[in-house]
Amino acid sequence: MLDVVEIGRQCLRDEAEAIMAMVPRLDSEFEKAVKLILNCKGKCILTGVGKSGHIARKIAATLASTGTPSFYLNPLDAFHGDLGMVSEGDVVVALSYSGNTDELLRIIPLLIKREVSIVGITGDSNSLLAKYSSCVLNASVGSEADPLNLAPTSSTTAALAMGDALACALIKARDFKATDFASLHPGGSLGKRLLAQVKDYMVSENLPIARLNDKVSDTIIEISKTKQGIAVVIDNDEIVGVVTDGDVRRAMQSNKENFFDLQVENIMSRQPKTIYSTDKLEQAISKMKKYNIHSLVVVDEADKYVGLIDSFACQP
Repeated sequence: MLDVVEIGRQCLRDEAEAIMAMVPRLDSEFEKAVKLILNCKGKCILTGVGKSGHIARKIAATLASTGTPSFYLNPLDAFHGDLGMVSEGDVVVALSYSGNTDELLRIIPLLIKREVSIVGITGDSNSLLAKYSSCVLNASVGSEADPLNLAPTSSTTAALAMGDALACALIKARDFKATDFASLHPGGSLGKRLLAQVKDYMVSENLPIARLNDKVSDTIIEISKTKQGIAVVIDNDEIVGVVTDGDVRRAMQSNKENFFDLQVENIMSRQPKTIYSTDKLEQAISKMKKYNIHSLVVVDEADKYVGLIDSFACQP
C-alpha cells in the first residue's frame, strides 16, 4: 500500500536539505545585494516568469511589509507599457532557476539601459542572468523534491527562503521595529496591540465602585456589574484599592461564618495596578503579564478612575 505520509515527510526533508545547503553559500554577493537594496533611492522591483514569478510576488510582498518599497513586475507586461514603472536608481531582483528564461532575459538589456542594478537569484551561477547581474545569489538545489524530479518544489522553496533571508537582513539593517511593522499592518492583531490605545478597548460605563465601609455582600453585586471580576475602591475621590473575585473567595475561605459581616477595607487589595487611558494597548498587555493579573484600573491624566480593561479585551 502506498505510504503517502512517508512521501510527504520525504518531500519536507528534501526541501529542508535544499535550504540548509544554501547556508554556507551566502557570501559577499549576499552582502552586496543587501547593500544595493538598502541604499536604493528608488524602488525594489521583483520579476520572474511562471513559478519563479509567483515566488517573486511573495518576496515583493514581504519586502514591502518590512520597510522596503517593492512590487512585482511581470516581464511580459514590461513590453506593453509596464516598463514605465522602472526608473533609474531602482533595483531589480530577477528570479530564474535556469537563469536562461527567454522572457526574462529579453528585458535585461532594457533594464541595463535604464541604469538599474540587477540582483539575480538563480540556480546557475554561469547563466546569462548571472552574467548580467550586479550580484548573484546562488539558490541551486541538488534535485527537486517531487518523485519525478520535474516539478519546481525544492528550487522554488530555496528561492523563497533566499528572499526571506534578504528581508531579514534588511529588517536588521534598517533597524525596522515592531511598531514600524504594525504601522504597515493596521488591520492585523499586531497593529491592534501596538497602535491602539487603552481607551479604545476599556469598559467606561456603569463602572463598579466600592467604599471602604461597604459590606462585602453589597460589593459582590457591584463586582458583577461589568463582568470584569473587579470593583474599584474609592475614598475621598481617590483610588485606594480593588476588590476582585479572588479577594472575595479568599475572604470566604478564611472567615467562613463571619464573611458577611466584613467590610470592603477588610478584604481589598491595596495599591492596585493602573494604566493611563492614552497608553498603548501593548503596554496594558505587558503590565498584566508582568504582574500576572487579568485586569487593570484605567485612569486619566489626573489619576482619576475612568475605566477597566481586562486581558480578554486585548485579545486579537
